[in-house]
Amino acid sequence: MTLAVKHPVASLAAVRALFLERQHLARPRAAGLTERRLTRFVEDVGGIQMDSINVLERAHYLTVWSRFGPYDRARLDRLVYERRLLFEYWAHAACLVPTTTLPWWRRAMLDYRVRHTGWSRWLKRNARVLREVEAAVRAKGPMGNADFDAPRSAGRRGGWWDWKPVQHAFHYLWMTGALTVHSRRHFHKRFDLMERAFPDGLGDDVVSAEAFLRWHLERSLHALGAATETDLARYLSFPRLLLSVRRAALRSMIDRGEVVEIGVAESPGRWLALARDLPALARAGRQPTTSRGTTLLSPFDSLLWHRDRATRLFGFDYRIEVYTPGPRRVHGYYTLPLLHHGQLIGRLDAKAHRAERTLEIRHAHFEPWFADARKPPAGGDRLDRDEALAGLAQTLASRRPGADPRLAGHVRGRGARERPPRDAAPSAGTAGAPAAKHGARGDQLNVRTVRATSPAFIARNASLMSSSRPRRLTISSSMSLPWR
Repeated sequence: MTLAVKHPVASLAAVRALFLERQHLARPRAAGLTERRLTRFVEDVGGIQMDSINVLERAHYLTVWSRFGPYDRARLDRLVYERRLLFEYWAHAACLVPTTTLPWWRRAMLDYRVRHTGWSRWLKRNARVLREVEAAVRAKGPMGNADFDAPRSAGRRGGWWDWKPVQHAFHYLWMTGALTVHSRRHFHKRFDLMERAFPDGLGDDVVSAEAFLRWHLERSLHALGAATETDLARYLSFPRLLLSVRRAALRSMIDRGEVVEIGVAESPGRWLALARDLPALARAGRQPTTSRGTTLLSPFDSLLWHRDRATRLFGFDYRIEVYTPGPRRVHGYYTLPLLHHGQLIGRLDAKAHRAERTLEIRHAHFEPWFADARKPPAGGDRLDRDEALAGLAQTLASRRPGADPRLAGHVRGRGARERPPRDAAPSAGTAGAPAAKHGARGDQLNVRTVRATSPAFIARNASLMSSSRPRRLTISSSMSLPWR
């Protein structure tokens, strides 16, 4: 007779709490950025995704701000590109990963040559380009695509000097570990030899392929706390593994006692966790609150790398609508999920106006359960809407260290003197008076202000969200950029 194996069982709340802790969102923006905290954060989550979209701010700057609040962006760049605490490589997508993990990622770099056979035809056609690009960097130092531009006659291509083959050469040499991203100018990569950028980090300590695979799965499980196999595949998604290979590695780790199968009460199916994390899961399940604090997340935040997981854990259906045609967008072009006390309660569609150093909040969309003062769909206590809106206002008004707190949330116009925001609503008929009106759709409420919207104004209008149907609260306003 075969006895059924009884697996440990955790609650969905415990999984969510440990996930938030590993993502450094248990107390968002409670502690400032330091060298040690930055390294610990990136080691725990595995990487900070980078992206070229700059409607608001680059994704990696936003991700750091979500955890640590306002910081000196130039200092972060120095820690990355001068101190080399982090380096750029492909982990989920293009990411900043910890330099302490270089021995493992070097294995992925070496294997890239044989794993990605799609390069074969390009390499045969462009072998000279590859040699010339690497030789130029070796001789001249850090270089980027722009360094290979050359004047061309009208209607003629530039031969091997054409930027496209050079760009592909840089990418291949980067992915295979011959080059690394030395620095960035206006977000454009400049590459240097890996051996020059990390003179003390390229010994013979390259791990085996088997050790890399176990490490790769262990790092994903650590960052997630507990996960399904699909969660693992969608988290650190590079290098892409065959299902049979990943399952064989997981079976080996289970047999060795490193990984255990668990049950999650509200989510049937096979879940996995590191054996060492079982006590942490148990503690997380006993916590009265999973997270305290309010912050906004980048669309490319590691908390959201696997959208279906966010739906299971938070009841939050999130999609990036950057590539969705305007008329078909539901929430906006570049929306930031809003995390409050461990729940995703809404999203803000925002845009930075850099010349005026202001932040425009185009729309604020709140989840129906939050707007109707109900409990979260994935479990948890009912949230105080006034407290949540005050947290949002404080987050938007966060400022550089040393700034006058009375000026939080106020616009600094070009050449204008700073004035504290008015806490009282302007009288009817004045230029700054908020005007609320129902649009063509009954589920849309527009709140418009001509001048700056203060944190107090946002907090006062918490009652506007009360509705039997989901509403869209639109605040057209200007605020000081919180991460500058």
